[in-house]
Amino acid sequence: MIESITILSGRGKQGISETVRRIDFKMGDVVSIVGPTGSGKTTLINDIELFADGTTPTGRTVLINGMQPSSEYRDNPACNPIALITQHTTFLSDLPVHEFLKAHARIRSNSDRGSQELIQQTLDFANQLTGEPIVLTSQMTELSGGQTRALLIADATIICNTPIVLLDEVENAGIHRTRALELLRQYKKIFVFVTHDPRIALLSDYRIIMRQGCITDVLYASEEERECAVRVSHLDDLLTKMRDKLRYGERLTIEELEGVL
Repeated sequence: MIESITILSGRGKQGISETVRRIDFKMGDVVSIVGPTGSGKTTLINDIELFADGTTPTGRTVLINGMQPSSEYRDNPACNPIALITQHTTFLSDLPVHEFLKAHARIRSNSDRGSQELIQQTLDFANQLTGEPIVLTSQMTELSGGQTRALLIADATIICNTPIVLLDEVENAGIHRTRALELLRQYKKIFVFVTHDPRIALLSDYRIIMRQGCITDVLYASEEERECAVRVSHLDDLLTKMRDKLRYGERLTIEELEGVL
């Protein structure tokens, strides 16, 4: 059973050594990785997904429960404890949603038993994250970017049941971010978000700061930031509501902005 992941420091751009020597993720942690574009955020989650052993360009090492990961994690997809959900989903085959989820359920359980229930749970989860409901008979390639990302998050959480889920800039997919965090916290997993979104960053347990390819700091959420998160969420909810009204051809009014601007 996986209880923790450890990242041992490496080096950033121009060979600069990282000052944060070690980071330990515990089950149940919700973590954000933040930093300017090009600061090395995606490289960090790639190191985690690859179980870096000092041979990647960064020289970082990833441990599972304080030890080198088992080779089975790399070699057997059914045993891989990490799901990486990227911004790129063009790799998906042209299968109906139902068949795509069924195939994953069979790989993970080696059985059809209970797969229909898992598929329905996954669909219900995904449809809480996206505005337009996903239909099981739709082709995977027909789904929008937001629907695809929502389905992959649900798939990794429920069907694959991986203890570690890495999410690369999910805010760009148009999913309901606060709802996603609320749902994900119900599962005792490690969730790591690469994000530019203040709402996700402030609602995380702590955030890893990246600069010039290096991990430069780890900041835990303060009480003041928790209060900021509530206000940021109100602002974001207003923007989401306005965005939805525009999408559905409705008009906006100045009154909707009163008390905000």
